Order: sequence, then C-alpha cells, then structure tokens
Amino acid sequence: MAGHSKWHNIQARKSVQDAKKSKFFTRVTKELMLAARAGGGEPANNVRLRMAIQAAKAVNLPKDKLEQAIKKGTGELTAETFDEITYEGYGPGGVAVLIEAATDNRNRTVAEVRHILSKNGGSLGESGCVGWMFEKKGILTFAKEKYEEEQLLEIGMEHGAEDISEDEGVFEVTVAPEDFEAVRQGFEDAGIEIMEAELSMIPANTVPVDEETGRKLMKLMDMLEDNEDVQKVHANFDLPEELLAEMGD
Repeated sequence: MAGHSKWHNIQARKSVQDAKKSKFFTRVTKELMLAARAGGGEPANNVRLRMAIQAAKAVNLPKDKLEQAIKKGTGELTAETFDEITYEGYGPGGVAVLIEAATDNRNRTVAEVRHILSKNGGSLGESGCVGWMFEKKGILTFAKEKYEEEQLLEIGMEHGAEDISEDEGVFEVTVAPEDFEAVRQGFEDAGIEIMEAELSMIPANTVPVDEETGRKLMKLMDMLEDNEDVQKVHANFDLPEELLAEMGD
C-alpha cells in the first residue's frame, strides 16, 4: 500500500492546487449524478453519494450546483445520461493502466483515451487485460501527527478493517468494500478525524520504474486526468524516490 499512498498523496496535493479548475467541477458533478442515480438522493442511505458530496465540497462546488446534480441523478431535473465505462491498457514500460470514465458519447471517449495512450508510449488493451491486477478496496486516511497506529488499528479491526500502513506523513487503513461504511462509521463514532475516505482500485503488486519512464508515466497520467470524461486513473507503478521528492516539493 505504500506505493499507493505516495502516488495518492501527490495526486491529492495536485487536486487541492488545481481545485478551481473547471475539470474538477465537471468530475465531481458527474459523480454526484451517477451516485444519486445508482443509490438515490438521500446521503444517509447512499454511501457513494456521501463520498461524492465530500469530494464536491473539497473542490468548493457551489451548493446550488451540488443540489442540482443530485436532482439530475434522481430524475427530478432533466439531464444528459452518462455511461460508466472502464478502459484497460498499458503505459510506458508495460505498466498496467485502469481508466474509469463517465461519458455521454462512448465513441468520442474511447477515441480520446486511445489517442492519449498512444501519444505517450502506451496502448489501449482489450477488456480484462489488466483489470485482474487490481482489486477494489476502501482507503481511509488519517494524519500521522494526530493519532497512534495502535489506536487506529484497534478501532479499525474492531469494525472489519484489513490492514494499516504508514507513508508520507499519513496512516492508511485498508478495508473491503462491503465493510467500508461500518469502518468509517466506527472511526467517526470514536471521534477520529478522517482526512479522506474513498473506494479505489488498488494494484495487487507494483513495479518500480526508472526516472525517465516515471516522467513519461506522469505525463500520461496528467493527460488522462485532464480529459473531462475521465473520472479516475489507476496504475501499478512505483516512482523512484528522487522523482517523488521532486514532485513533493
């Protein structure tokens, strides 16, 4: 999980720095609509919607836009229809790449994703070519300076958490998707502040890459994430320490 943590924390910092960009509004608005469509418009009964609302607030999506997106998802307001699609492929160095998208035009999105991959030394693969390398997990992040590992481990395990790791100044608690809400609620009931809680596709194993390949992969990831149809990008690589340090500055 350490590789996930380093890459994830860099992504999180980047998201905060770029939070005012319209692409983040588009992304969180789509997720609000999809979450409401899938599980209803009541956050108390819809874990995915609660997480979508948290993400929307994190990028300062206006309240009226947030409420409109939920109503569009439930059908109270007329809206375009988005399909959720997962693309699988390879990046430089043969790194596995999993791309989650939400689109109102499948042909446009697959063409754009294929172009981005090929332009950056990668390729789009067949369905199932790399998906087996990833597993959906719940990840809850906590500030290392606030809590002891034993404290988090005790509460987490009591409610079904699988593991805890530390990296980049945070603790990450890993949990199976079906236990995610129980563990999250357990920490909240104990008065433990959760920095971030999300469901993510985690690689079973990661591969180290050299600095040159790492830079190519970072460019690829940035270009994919800049596409408005792309919701999340996952990959199974570990960046070299010198590149991580450079990015963290």
